[in-house]
Amino acid sequence: MSYNPLAEQANAELSANGCNVLSMLSERGKAIFFPRKGILGQGAEAKGSEINATIGTALEDDGSPLVLDCVLKSLNLPKTSFLYAPSFGNPDLRKAWKEQIVRKNPSLAGKQFSNPVVTCALTHAISCAGYLFLDPGDEVIIPDLYWDNYELVFVNSCGAKIKTFNTFKDGGFDTEALKAALAESKSQKKVVLLNFPNNPTGYTATEKEAVEIAKILTDCAAAGNKVVALLDDAYFGLVYEEGVTKESLFVKLLEANENLLAVKLDGPTKEDYVWGFRVGFMTFGFKGASEAQLKALEDKAAGTVRGNISNAPSISQKILLAAFQSEEYLQQKQEKYETLKKRFDIIKKELAAHPEYKEAFEPMPCNSGYFMCIKPKGVDAEELRQKLIKDYSTGTIMLSGLIRVAFSAVPTDKLGKLFENIYNCIKEMKK
Repeated sequence: MSYNPLAEQANAELSANGCNVLSMLSERGKAIFFPRKGILGQGAEAKGSEINATIGTALEDDGSPLVLDCVLKSLNLPKTSFLYAPSFGNPDLRKAWKEQIVRKNPSLAGKQFSNPVVTCALTHAISCAGYLFLDPGDEVIIPDLYWDNYELVFVNSCGAKIKTFNTFKDGGFDTEALKAALAESKSQKKVVLLNFPNNPTGYTATEKEAVEIAKILTDCAAAGNKVVALLDDAYFGLVYEEGVTKESLFVKLLEANENLLAVKLDGPTKEDYVWGFRVGFMTFGFKGASEAQLKALEDKAAGTVRGNISNAPSISQKILLAAFQSEEYLQQKQEKYETLKKRFDIIKKELAAHPEYKEAFEPMPCNSGYFMCIKPKGVDAEELRQKLIKDYSTGTIMLSGLIRVAFSAVPTDKLGKLFENIYNCIKEMKK
């Protein structure tokens, strides 16, 4: 099959010097490219010209963006914030986010991995990953407790299949189930998605489990399989217990094996509490990667963004960059973390103080993130959810027969009442 010359150039990089990444891409992933010679490329060449009639923006006679004052006055931002951001993302923001990745994952210091490519938040990053790595009929191996939006992205949009494995065993992550799922998969290309902290359960692998997961994926790659590890790090950093891994699995997989491509999907949405900003990132790494090969992956990711939404919001990127450069950023982020940790600690105390709750529901393992799950005993989870709304004015989410509780959204003084309502509702239903 013939591709655009720019796609061919990127593909050549991804198969040079024994590199195996090209074989991990979908047909769409092989065909995609960043249009450097199209409108964007021609516009870049004309930058600085006295007369520049290239990019489709509107400018005042003084060269500043043509902006409505009623829009401008609501934002304390320069007019340049209204211009398009590059499809790769604001270059200063990309640099700042990469520095943050290293700060939050100190083991990455000095290691080679790509610059992050900006997406329109994390859902879009996951969608771009599906575009790049999944053909119709391909499998995505995922724990059986997963965010339901994966189905829309991978199944409905990409035509792929979701293959699940058991999430928990003996109060921890079921690493043996992951190993078995990889062995059962008949394809030589194994696409695995791991989400820590997990949505819906609020569970992050312990350090011991993270080492085991990395070994399982590395051994699978060493056996000749092509492994694509998609790491959904949406809630990264929100860990509340000791012994839980503090770094992303990206750290342990980055230089694991030439047959293993690690793709970090993250963003400030949950980490920095900017849900409506819609900014996310895709970052790539694999053992032996050259700068040219990482750049080829960046080009393909940016081409996917360009062909889908053109670019992520410029205003959001400008605001985030200013926040990351603020001297108050780290302190304020720590304060918000403490708010969530306090709620988590209160829940643990509430459950411990009420052993009778075990008659009505079983709390699932939880140590991080925004959520926790309970498994109702003797009642239907969906009927419970509906009755909680109708009779107890308490809203929850039902997923996979579990009740998901977003303690991130519940005032501290109502956490006790929340679980009391669930307990009383289940008791009433059993009668």
